[in-house]
Amino acid sequence: MKVYIESYGCTFNKADGQIIAGNLKENEVDIVDSIDEADVVIVNTCYVKLPTENKVTYRIQKLQEEFPDKKIIIGGCMVEIDPEKLDKVGPNCSWIGPHQLNKAFDVVSGAYCGEVIRECGFSKESKVGVPKVTDDGLIHIIQICEGCLGACTFCCTRFARGPLNSYPIEDIKAEAKKAIENGACEIQLTAQDTAAFGRDSGEKLSDLIKEVANLDGDFRVRVGMMHPKNILNDVDEIIDAMKHPNVYNFIHLPVQSGSDKVLSDMRRGHTLSQYLEIVSKFKKEIPDITLAVDIIVGYPTESDDDFDLTVKLLEEIKPSIIHLSKYQHRKGAISSSLREIPPEIMRKRSKFLSEIKSKITEDENRDLIGSIQNVLVVEVGSKGGFIAKTDSYIPVIVEDVELGTFVKVKITEATATYLKSELLND
Repeated sequence: MKVYIESYGCTFNKADGQIIAGNLKENEVDIVDSIDEADVVIVNTCYVKLPTENKVTYRIQKLQEEFPDKKIIIGGCMVEIDPEKLDKVGPNCSWIGPHQLNKAFDVVSGAYCGEVIRECGFSKESKVGVPKVTDDGLIHIIQICEGCLGACTFCCTRFARGPLNSYPIEDIKAEAKKAIENGACEIQLTAQDTAAFGRDSGEKLSDLIKEVANLDGDFRVRVGMMHPKNILNDVDEIIDAMKHPNVYNFIHLPVQSGSDKVLSDMRRGHTLSQYLEIVSKFKKEIPDITLAVDIIVGYPTESDDDFDLTVKLLEEIKPSIIHLSKYQHRKGAISSSLREIPPEIMRKRSKFLSEIKSKITEDENRDLIGSIQNVLVVEVGSKGGFIAKTDSYIPVIVEDVELGTFVKVKITEATATYLKSELLND
């Protein structure tokens, strides 16, 4: 039996796909790189935004049309968020819910024999230390917890991932140690909200970062998205942990809006002043920190004045990475009962922020032209060369290097999304 898996969405969902593959491989199922070779196709869905929903829905429909003889299995967030729609677009598809990955072989073997098996619902099964099949051995993803403590009005992902379930530091450390010994040079600690880690178990994110960073080997640790409200109680210790040379100077801190009124309407649980205080502390203590932010454009209660406050915020904090999303209703989300703002206003605001985004991020990168950077080579570039990451997690294009190595480069060019460089001889 041969299985092809394609995963959509975030790093966490990508790791779910790796666990599904690991479970199947443990049961002597072949994981193949081509749909044509496969007997069974698994679509590991994302459902966070409407365009992604449309993409995975279309994909499920097309697979059934183009490969009527293959068995199609749906995994990921769509299984828990919108089972009614999934049943309509794939009435003969089997399901693997995001909390049922350890049953992947049962679902696949049943589907292969012509059964429709649907495993869904919540569980507390750990996703640490289980078999995984990774794309390469260099970047290793570890899910440190699943679920969140939030109640954001615009979010549907929390309905798929459930309440917070943190995994033990010792288990995470053991998986990281094994990955590094097997050649991994980048450990990605991921979650729906890494700052919530340990709030249910009595452990702390800062302690976890220190334990992993102090492992033997030449590697870097990337800490995933942190919700501002949950970082407040541990911010000084997290900063101290992230000063470790093995940790990327990088923080993903979504704000979503620069207006306290909109933040309150979104039920974000933090104020703008609290957010600015966190950013200020990080920039003071780690001057080379790369700040990544998320912004939702056009939340239903966002006025022109609220939007102006978001523009002002971006111009003040100058993030190196800005993720923009146009607001759209999501299945089950509280804000879906509100009236969306007119499309022409949405387009105008989105276009304006996109232009600001490009200017801010390109200006930030241009400041690095001429600088000497120590970079870690992590992947082959899609258009040639290699992609490396600076100590601040900024992508750099470099030529004639070996994967998994640290090299010195001089930055020669900058765009809004990456840098170009020349290799320096030792």
